[in-house]
Amino acid sequence: MTKTRRLCLFFVLLSGAISVLWGFSIGHKNPGGPTDFQAVYYGAECLLQHHDPYRVSDMEAVYFAANEGRPFATERERVLATLFVNLPTTFLLFAPFTVLPLGMAQVLWLVLTAGSLLLAGVLMWDLGEKHSPILSTCLIAFLLANSEYVFSTGNTAGIVVGLCMIGAWCFLQDGFVLAGILCMAVSLAIKPHDAGLVWLYFLLAGGIHRKRALQSLVVTAALAFSAILWVSLVVPNWMQDWRSNMAAISARGGLNDPGPATLATDTFAKVISLQAVFSVFRDDPRFYNLATYLVCGVLLLVWVIATLRSRSSQEKDWLALAAIVPLTLLVTYHRVYDAKLVLLTVPACAMLWAKGGPIRWIALGISAAGVVVCSDVPLIFFEVFAEKLQLSTSVLSGQVLTVILGRPATVSLLVVSVFYLWVYVRSAFTPLPSALPEQGKRERSASAIA
Repeated sequence: MTKTRRLCLFFVLLSGAISVLWGFSIGHKNPGGPTDFQAVYYGAECLLQHHDPYRVSDMEAVYFAANEGRPFATERERVLATLFVNLPTTFLLFAPFTVLPLGMAQVLWLVLTAGSLLLAGVLMWDLGEKHSPILSTCLIAFLLANSEYVFSTGNTAGIVVGLCMIGAWCFLQDGFVLAGILCMAVSLAIKPHDAGLVWLYFLLAGGIHRKRALQSLVVTAALAFSAILWVSLVVPNWMQDWRSNMAAISARGGLNDPGPATLATDTFAKVISLQAVFSVFRDDPRFYNLATYLVCGVLLLVWVIATLRSRSSQEKDWLALAAIVPLTLLVTYHRVYDAKLVLLTVPACAMLWAKGGPIRWIALGISAAGVVVCSDVPLIFFEVFAEKLQLSTSVLSGQVLTVILGRPATVSLLVVSVFYLWVYVRSAFTPLPSALPEQGKRERSASAIA
């Protein structure tokens, strides 16, 4: 490893470490620690006590017993703690944590979350730096340094996103295959809306990729079956309660409502799916859901056709993932902590940069914008600026500015997806010009000199 490479890797790890420590300090200022972790921790404990974690009254009883009757500070805290909407597979992951006191369990969860996300970042950097070490280092370090919200809330997205990227790396590099299968399977089992389209690529790509996808699916099915059987034996009517919770949390003004009336208006971590943009123009689920599915459906159809028509290669693999990752975040409910999945676009950006020509600058500009607006600190500045302007959504100009300033992550993700889809479709039918990685160029130069 050269001195420059060691320095770049150190910078990536340092950026991640800063984010971990900063996020941990923020999360532990909340009563009881990170809010999202508490919800799942108490949910698993509720199930182990043979109560229904999907019933608000049962969750409140467990919460008050553990917190000596301390009332909820805000309505948002009450919703987070008692309106459980995670899939039953989450209990398999969190049940072991309940044998530990809450504080120790939080520290262990932080270590696992930080480990998975930082390892994923390092793996993406390792792929990208072969083409452009400085570009890859800057993009990945910036995003990792702005991931405080993952660690301050303890949301499962941190581990899910990390495991998804680790699994993708294992499949594409054909190394540590068993670990990759397990990582992808756990990611799919806990948050299928994060890892689902990434997994779909490996299924459609054929060959060894399809084999790995099917192996992951088998493990995912085993985990899901075990979890559903466990929950059903303890709480036979859990499905009805889960549906009620999903309806409540997604209703007008609910925590997961993508519209302007959401309870999360006091935080920068709004919903970043495409519904959040269309809801600015018409706050009607029938409108913004249909519009989102039409736009994303067309893009997904084009992506599927290109995937089925093209032969798999390492370059096309990364272009395909760079196109589908933003679409994953747009089509259904996601927040800023899910958006760390854009790390998967960095290898494709570095690859295009190494090819030269005008496309390198377009790729850099679009990818950098996607990374910046999916980062925590820049989003806070966007949010503060938008609030100071006090934009009116009753007129078209106010709606457009609200979308640009109030939903920058969504707009940027759509641009990233369209750009990489365009490049991917072109590559599917026209061979890309070859580009040697930086290391390869150095080796060829050395050979020529010799």
